[in-house]
Amino acid sequence: MTYNIDMFTIVVRAIIIYLVVLFLYRLMGKRQLGQMQPFELVLTLIIADLATIPMAEVSVPVLHGIIPLLTLVLLHFILTFLSSISNKFATFLSGKPVIVINPEGLDYKALKNLNLSVDDVFEAIRGCGFFSIEQIQYAIMETNGKMSVLPKSQFAPVTVQDMKLKIDKSVIPINIINEGKIVKDNLDVAKIDENVVKDVLQKANVKKVKDVLIMTIDKNGMVYLQKFGEKYQTLQVSPLGQVQE
Repeated sequence: MTYNIDMFTIVVRAIIIYLVVLFLYRLMGKRQLGQMQPFELVLTLIIADLATIPMAEVSVPVLHGIIPLLTLVLLHFILTFLSSISNKFATFLSGKPVIVINPEGLDYKALKNLNLSVDDVFEAIRGCGFFSIEQIQYAIMETNGKMSVLPKSQFAPVTVQDMKLKIDKSVIPINIINEGKIVKDNLDVAKIDENVVKDVLQKANVKKVKDVLIMTIDKNGMVYLQKFGEKYQTLQVSPLGQVQE
């Protein structure tokens, strides 16, 4: 009998805490996890952890579990209010957007300040529907960790189809050099060897692989290459799978 009462108590406490947390999240107008600012994500994780304690621990009064939750929600509103009236405080709390791609290519210093790799940038821009840095005028890493992309005018959506222009089939560039190192697995994907890479570097007047921040090549032989601290350049080589003359 006692066991049944304890189980009933746990179920009731779980329902109460669930409804309280649901109400608080509705009150805060929570966004999806990927849209949260850092302080909002931390708050969410703490609330989730606190909510489990009074659910499982019968010895902890339910009120002792609800009060910390209400305190955190109040703190959330205070921080949000201070952020709305002070740009400096908002920057301190959530950081600020950072341009990681500009008309000259990747901003390596910005990547290091954000602790991002070139692979991270490629993953982010693919998520925005772009597969080549050459298509991008600006890319901005937002404070919530999402990437915003401004494409170059010739790569803006809709216009090509609306104007009924004849265009070449899209291809995905293959990352050959990443932060001064050859991605050997991708050489097999591109069906080229290191001699081809050396020929491309020679054609681009680049002496060493370690001087290259990023180099990609697509099956049509279009190369995107950027040295550390310099503007990117593009050049055309023989299409992949064909013998270079």
